[in-house]
Amino acid sequence: MRHPIGRTRVRAALATTALVLALGSAPVARGAGAAGGYDDLLALFHDWQRLEHPPRREGVPDYSPAAMTAQQTGLAAIRSRLERIHPDGWSASQRVDYELVRAELNGLDFQLRVQQPWARDPAFYAILETEQSDTPAHEGPKADQLIELWTYQFPLAREAQLKLASELRWLPPFLAQARANLTGNARDLWITGTHSVRAQGEALAELGRRIAPDHPAAELVRALEAEAPAKNGPSGVGKDNYTWNLRHVHLVPLSWDQEEALLKRELARAHASLRFEEQRNRALPPIVPIATPQEYQRRANAAVDRYIAFLRERDILEVKDFHDPAMRAHIGSFVPAEQRNFFLIVSHHEPLALFTHFYHWFDHAYMEREPNASPVRREPLPYNIWDNRSEGMATAVEELMMHAGLYDDTPRERELVWIMLAQRCARGLASLYAQANLFDLAQAKAFQVRWTPRGWMRPDLDLLNFEQQLYLRQPGYGTSYVTGKYLIEELIKDRSAEQGAAFSLKRFFADYNAAGVIPVALIRYELTGQDDAIRAINGAP
Repeated sequence: MRHPIGRTRVRAALATTALVLALGSAPVARGAGAAGGYDDLLALFHDWQRLEHPPRREGVPDYSPAAMTAQQTGLAAIRSRLERIHPDGWSASQRVDYELVRAELNGLDFQLRVQQPWARDPAFYAILETEQSDTPAHEGPKADQLIELWTYQFPLAREAQLKLASELRWLPPFLAQARANLTGNARDLWITGTHSVRAQGEALAELGRRIAPDHPAAELVRALEAEAPAKNGPSGVGKDNYTWNLRHVHLVPLSWDQEEALLKRELARAHASLRFEEQRNRALPPIVPIATPQEYQRRANAAVDRYIAFLRERDILEVKDFHDPAMRAHIGSFVPAEQRNFFLIVSHHEPLALFTHFYHWFDHAYMEREPNASPVRREPLPYNIWDNRSEGMATAVEELMMHAGLYDDTPRERELVWIMLAQRCARGLASLYAQANLFDLAQAKAFQVRWTPRGWMRPDLDLLNFEQQLYLRQPGYGTSYVTGKYLIEELIKDRSAEQGAAFSLKRFFADYNAAGVIPVALIRYELTGQDDAIRAINGAP
């Protein structure tokens, strides 16, 4: 989901293609011979952080074929160095860092070999970010240089005006580069990406920058629209590529087929549970949606009070001074009924039902106030490697807190939990079928609408297109909510079996949060020592 506040990963960039190529011939880090140590991994990670960025041309990232070939050469050299480092005998936390570095290298490899968003996806060139995600970094493949408009406060002070004007000068050369780079034939990505570029132009117009007919944004949109009729290729990456990315980049020990089975099971469970919940509550009055801005503010703030008190009183989570403000800053505002998308419909029935998902904002606060000591984990992982941890926990706590008694006094609100789970299963399955090229984008949207209860997934609002476009652009993201939830539930099972009577939710959440926003399989290894998931991933084709 998109929200006004967040953070991005900031890294130093390479200046020229020559520097990328230089990494291919750079000396191997100290001790990185037959079996390098943890210090060698950190040295490699430092070099990798530089390589991950493409070279610059005219002050903007260069995604030309020559630049991408150079990046592939540098990646091969870094990968060769990593293969000479063996984590045998390392601590669990050091081994986790090793697996994270390998996953990051795999992420760039997947982008270069398969995704190629700079060539297939016009949305890659929409670099003006008007909102920030609630997740650790922006969702989906993003260009290396973004204009974070959400970080500015309007009206702009003089210094901010100069800074923004300087950043906006990046756009013309970058959009001009897009015309040469975009050569792909992925029809759905092309059509939706054109819409994203057009929306970027509209956002610029809202800034008061008059866009003449020959402005690069308008010019690029016209070029994309002219080529659209000839675009007839698939946009999904296919089952085999999907599974490789799921396992080797996102470190999920499942396949496309296993995710399909999981999400179909959860979709059925959500619908059946909703029907029984409705039957249980049939004598109770229905929830009356919020009708005024004043009522929304009152109930939204009361929901935060209620949730923080629940976490503290039930001894579920050690409540810290940043939890309340982290959540309260994002309670939103009243929206008229005719403009409410799925999540706004939920929050205007009962804000707390949606606010439990705001574990995202707890994650932001932990990363800011209590960052992990490892430089590998301190900043958001690239390529959305964090998705099953971030989206999985935010989705898991919706149901887990219900089971812990959050809605015992308001049973109608339990229905909202099942509705949200059904919606996430529906959109996740739709995204799976789109990635396998069994659905086009229109079919994926229709599937999501059909299997979302009560007709709450409105096809006439932007949310539907935003979600399915994102999940088409970023393989594995659409399923990460439910898959991550499943992996977290497995972890709770394993951790509680290991600790027995000593197990407590407060301790579990403390250990879980301290590990950082990293794939659940790695948290499981760090907390339990069980590496079967890691071995399964590394042994998979």
